[in-house]
Amino acid sequence: MEAITLKQAWVYGGPLMWVLAGLSVLALAKILVLLIAQRRGGLAPRSLVSDVFSRLQAKDYGETRRLCDRRPCAFSTLVLAALDAVRGTAPGAKPPVAQAVETAGAHVAERLQASVDWLADLAAIAPLVGLLGTVLGMFQAFGGIASDLAANARPVVLAQGVSQAIVTTVFGLVVSIPCLACHAFLRRRTARRIAGLESLAVDLEKAFA
Repeated sequence: MEAITLKQAWVYGGPLMWVLAGLSVLALAKILVLLIAQRRGGLAPRSLVSDVFSRLQAKDYGETRRLCDRRPCAFSTLVLAALDAVRGTAPGAKPPVAQAVETAGAHVAERLQASVDWLADLAAIAPLVGLLGTVLGMFQAFGGIASDLAANARPVVLAQGVSQAIVTTVFGLVVSIPCLACHAFLRRRTARRIAGLESLAVDLEKAFA
């Protein structure tokens, strides 16, 4: 039996193949962005962390703010929140640094987790698109039987609908499975990154104490 080619599979799948192709490109782009954006050095560059704590030890809040403004990242967001809490506190009062850092940290963690959850959404959508192709393919096959009873439902009429049903299902899974695998990996990596930021947040609170 002659194997089906990718070009033939694409033709059999119909317009939904373009939808699945778009989802695969979107998923690949999202994975690459996450791999780059959520590097440990991207969220909290070591040089920035070192410089910030050195300036905080010297109580040089102005230079600390300038450092964070020049290098925006997750760690900078925490530092700027703490600096804003100090600046907005009346003289002699204790600045609510811990609350400000915790609030900013919660927002950062939520953004990091939400960006990874995109992959889970794509992994859920792709099989549904494939299932839609399955339903449309079977509808076409049985519709062909109904309209071609006089010719005893020629095999070619059935083959076209069944081919669409099978191809879209397969391609939907081909998109979904790597998305789920990457989501599992990136979710665990994101959890480690958040734990690292939480540790830095504790050190940051101590630096302002």
